Amino acid sequence: MSDFTLRKIVTQVEEIHHEGGPPVAVPPLRGAIYAICANPFAGRFVTELQPAMEALKPLALLLTDRLVAAMGGRDGIDAYGKGALVGEAGESEHGAIWHVSGGYGMRDRLGECRAIVPSAMKVGGMGATLDIPLGHLNAAYVRSRFDVITVSCADGPRANEVLFALAMARGGRVHSRMGGLEVEQVKGEDGLR
Repeated sequence: MSDFTLRKIVTQVEEIHHEGGPPVAVPPLRGAIYAICANPFAGRFVTELQPAMEALKPLALLLTDRLVAAMGGRDGIDAYGKGALVGEAGESEHGAIWHVSGGYGMRDRLGECRAIVPSAMKVGGMGATLDIPLGHLNAAYVRSRFDVITVSCADGPRANEVLFALAMARGGRVHSRMGGLEVEQVKGEDGLR
C-alpha cells in the first residue's frame, strides 16, 4: 500500500430511530468508514492498474476491522457496500481498483457472504458526496436491505487523492414495508435468495 500513502481515516455510524413513523425498539445501524489516500496514478494514464488491487487489500482489512468495531461487533451485521471517490486528477478506473480489495476485506472478516457487494465509483472534488449502496450479505433480493449511506470529506479527496470507502448495516430501512424476500426467508445458497 506504500504508493497509496494514507492521509486520514474517518468513521461514521448512524442509528435510525424513525423516519416519521413510530420509533422502533431496536434502531437499525448504518456505518461507513473511508480512507483518504494518495493516488499514485493521478495526472497520467496508466495501462496496467490491476496490481493495485492486491496492494490495497491490507487497507481493506484495516477498514473492515475498524468499522465492525465501531458498529459494536460482527453480530447482526447483515448488509454491506463499498465505493470510491477519485480526486479530479484521476479517473474512475482509479476507484475501480477498490472492487476486489474492498470486497475481499469485508468477505474475509464478515465470514461467508454470497451476494455481490454493491458498489459506486466516481470522480469528484473536495467535499463531493458519495452514495454507497447497501445490500444483504447473502441474498441480493432482500428489499429491506436496499439502502444507501452517504459519505463526504470536507478536505478531500484532493486532486491527487482517492477516497476508498466501506459500508455496513445492522438491520434494514427503519420502516421497511415493500415486501419481497424477508430476512427470515433467506436460504443463502446462490447470492440471490
